[in-house]
Amino acid sequence: MVTAYSHRETARILRISQSRLRYWERTDLVRPTAEGGAGPAFGFADLVRLKGVLGLLERGVPLRRIRRSARAVQAHLPELEDPLAALRLWAEGSQRVVIEHGGAIYEPDGQMMLDFRPGEDGEVPVEAVGLAALGPAEWFERGCALDADPATQAEAIEAYQRAIALDPEFADAHCNLGTVHYNQGRRQAALDGFRRALEVDPRHLEANFNAASLLEEQRRGEAALRHYQIVLDVDPLYVDAHVNIALLYEKLARPERAAEHWRRYLQIDPHGPWADVARRHLQT
Repeated sequence: MVTAYSHRETARILRISQSRLRYWERTDLVRPTAEGGAGPAFGFADLVRLKGVLGLLERGVPLRRIRRSARAVQAHLPELEDPLAALRLWAEGSQRVVIEHGGAIYEPDGQMMLDFRPGEDGEVPVEAVGLAALGPAEWFERGCALDADPATQAEAIEAYQRAIALDPEFADAHCNLGTVHYNQGRRQAALDGFRRALEVDPRHLEANFNAASLLEEQRRGEAALRHYQIVLDVDPLYVDAHVNIALLYEKLARPERAAEHWRRYLQIDPHGPWADVARRHLQT
């Protein structure tokens, strides 16, 4: 039996945000290849693949180079079933990406490497190029790596702002910037970020969910419901949205509507953390 991990479980295991994981999925860097009870899920091989991507990012390899290398491998070494998992650093301290295959080392374009002397690939490390050379995707990744720690959230804000300056329609960057503002107590700035993300992509899952949660906090229940409904239109199996919308319907004294979402929650995650709460509400 193949073990399947939901987006939430995968993000927790890898210690990254769900928004970062979904951004990688939306941009075709990774795809869930397993099938869980709630639909597409990540398998163990997917976790290994994602861990490899994180390892390369942590060593300074830009996301665009990882993506470009994986595509080159797929084009020039089609016999490799998993190009992303084959990517390796050429040497410690280098940002040069190579492929291990059949006991040999290849360039992403399929050419076997015969000379292993460092520094002759023409690639300049990110640190030498400087931050000004980074593109919007790299600034976004930099923000993702910094936004969980309160000590580096100011740097994360700057990174997301740089990503947006380079690509004003970068919905994920607007959404994550809003989340950092929220975590620092700036509610209006947070809502502005979510709304800008939704101007670019009205069906952006995280921006709708976050906007709904914030509006609910402000006791704007009907507005929150509209955003939660969009979340469920995009992903009917999004368990957190079912929980939140059920609780909100309870607050609005609409138990029949709440019961619909408690039942759906139990269908998706019958042993989840809210299962006992859901059953108690359904028994009343």
